[in-house]
Amino acid sequence: MHWIADLMAAIGVVLNGIPQGIMAMMLGFAVFPTTFSFVFASAVNGIFGSVAPLSFQAESLALVGNLGKDLRERSSIIFGGSLIMVLIGLTGSLTRIVDWLGSDIMNAMMAGVGIMLAKIAINMTKAEQKTGWLSIIIAVITYLITKDLVWTIVLSVGGSSLYAAFIEKYRAELPANVTARRFLFTKPIINAKVIRGALSLACLNIGANISYGLITGQMTGIKPNPVNLNLLTSTQALADMGTSLLGGAPVETIISATASAPEPVIAGIIMMLIMAVILFAGWLPKIGKYVPSSAIAGFLLILGMVVIFPEDAAAALAGHHSMIAGITIVTTAVFDPFAGLVTGGVLKFVLPLVGLAL
Repeated sequence: MHWIADLMAAIGVVLNGIPQGIMAMMLGFAVFPTTFSFVFASAVNGIFGSVAPLSFQAESLALVGNLGKDLRERSSIIFGGSLIMVLIGLTGSLTRIVDWLGSDIMNAMMAGVGIMLAKIAINMTKAEQKTGWLSIIIAVITYLITKDLVWTIVLSVGGSSLYAAFIEKYRAELPANVTARRFLFTKPIINAKVIRGALSLACLNIGANISYGLITGQMTGIKPNPVNLNLLTSTQALADMGTSLLGGAPVETIISATASAPEPVIAGIIMMLIMAVILFAGWLPKIGKYVPSSAIAGFLLILGMVVIFPEDAAAALAGHHSMIAGITIVTTAVFDPFAGLVTGGVLKFVLPLVGLAL
């Protein structure tokens, strides 16, 4: 009866991904073209036996939404970032980049992303204060009791959305491109903001693919680790490249509970195919009409402040370059992951050349 356990694990990850898919719609991304990403990734995982699935990722969505002012800029950022990641994946450069920079700098960059998410969560509450703060309160209480991120996101998003729908009579009119059941070509543009955003998204994905990919692989309990990080990087980048040209949302590496299922590869494929059906059938926009953007605030706050920041900051500051790691954390949080990673890398390799050490 392994298939029941596989299915239950897949459904759990789907429940975690739906609110983040709603977040993607709130940023103007179309859901119909994103079906391609899930089908493509499920096919690749089935052919190569990869246990690491792709799904909507709050970190990348928050970053793209923060750096791009409209759909065209955001889609261009995703396209540019995916071009960089394709080169990294196909050349097998992912682990070499991490080895060159050092795990402390990479962890520091991810810790800074955690602060960014917490800041974005607080900013979300300014437009819809009652719903936003209710989401945060429910998320904090739920996580303190359960220590479970799936329950945290389901209850905080669900509870605050029910309040908004029945008490505040919230109904959203989603843009036509979000709900359109057709492909709409979105021509990429190039400007300073797009270049900065693409580099930042690539830096975030480097860190996420290493950390999330390895964690998902380790959950299988199989040694050596079955996750092929270069295959994972190439798959994620090619999926994003295709959908970004059609105005679709990015899908990235996640820490997936399907890895703990009896058949981790099959469970991951089931999860992605369920998500593909939800998007193809147009069910997500129907749900999204009743979910305000501030409903995701509680989950983002817990994800950034409790899940990502403490572990990555502790690992970064425990290394030999704790001062540089601290500077990287702050720079990432204030600016973006690219600025943080470049600052940390420059300080780490330039300071010793001039006789200084931090």
